Amino acid sequence: MNPITIMKMLAVSLLVLTLPAIHSQAAVKDEIAKRLEPVGKVCVQGKDCPGVVVTAVAAGGAPRAADAIIAKHCNACHATGLLEAPKIADTPAWKKRADEQGGLDGLLAKAISGVNAMPPKGTCQDCSDAELMGAIKQMSGL
Repeated sequence: MNPITIMKMLAVSLLVLTLPAIHSQAAVKDEIAKRLEPVGKVCVQGKDCPGVVVTAVAAGGAPRAADAIIAKHCNACHATGLLEAPKIADTPAWKKRADEQGGLDGLLAKAISGVNAMPPKGTCQDCSDAELMGAIKQMSGL
């Protein structure tokens, strides 16, 4: 064989061997780019935010039932009295706290701002004041 033919065969062999590597490298780059994509998007109220669909608005729509809020957000502490939280249906304990805090409105104010080990709004950051009041009334029996 002449040297030019050998060079052509080597060039073709080299090309055949490098094509999968180039394709593989492109796939890896695509995977890395996908992993680096943002996981969320910040939208400003009143501004256009294409591609984002709002599924619920906390301030709008019908208020959630007190039972649902209690089951999801309040039971962990108020069902057992954890960290001295008044227990559900322990009306005397709730009444004592209400008397100290200025009635149901005082209890609501403490629930909104947080009290002792309870964080602000308990664990229901999207609860409205009316929903929190409904939960307080339901738990306290007041």
